[in-house]
Amino acid sequence: MFENFWFNVQYGINHVLDINGYDHVLFLMVLAVPYVFKDWKRVLLLVSMFTLGHTLSLVLAAYGVVSVDGGLVEFLIPITILIAAVYNVFTAGKKDRGKKIGLLFFTTLFFGLIHGLGFAREFKMFAGQSENKIELLLEFALGIEIAQIIIVFVVLFLGFLFQTIFRFSRRDWVMVLSAIVIGLVLEILIRNDYLW
Repeated sequence: MFENFWFNVQYGINHVLDINGYDHVLFLMVLAVPYVFKDWKRVLLLVSMFTLGHTLSLVLAAYGVVSVDGGLVEFLIPITILIAAVYNVFTAGKKDRGKKIGLLFFTTLFFGLIHGLGFAREFKMFAGQSENKIELLLEFALGIEIAQIIIVFVVLFLGFLFQTIFRFSRRDWVMVLSAIVIGLVLEILIRNDYLW
């Protein structure tokens, strides 16, 4: 029983930390980079909204409620990362950023839905004929949440280092990391054959 639980949790952790599927990490980087440790509640809520969206789309796919063209989803995932990174660039250092939190939560939930659809086919194969898909999904989602918290902690810690030791301004830190992510995502989009 515990072995199955831990296997499913690990599967969720590995899904996020998979070096070949680093798009998840890139999204979390741009999601977390504008914040510092004292904003941990807001960041945790954002990460949880992403997990909720991701899990919801897996539930819908696992029970055959939705079926989406895999090529389209693989194209949309880097677009969501690009939108979030560009948003960071244009709002870096602005004081009123925190006021639009409702829109940010909704957008994060929506982007989570898209990212979850990208994994739906693989998850359906993983779940197979399992009678307890919901339990499996919840354990998998727990693994995703754990891995996301680890990534967010690393991003916040790096932000702390760069802003205190290397004297980056918060605005510069957000701009630099977001620009790096934009470069990586453009490369993913160029390689994506959905448009070509």
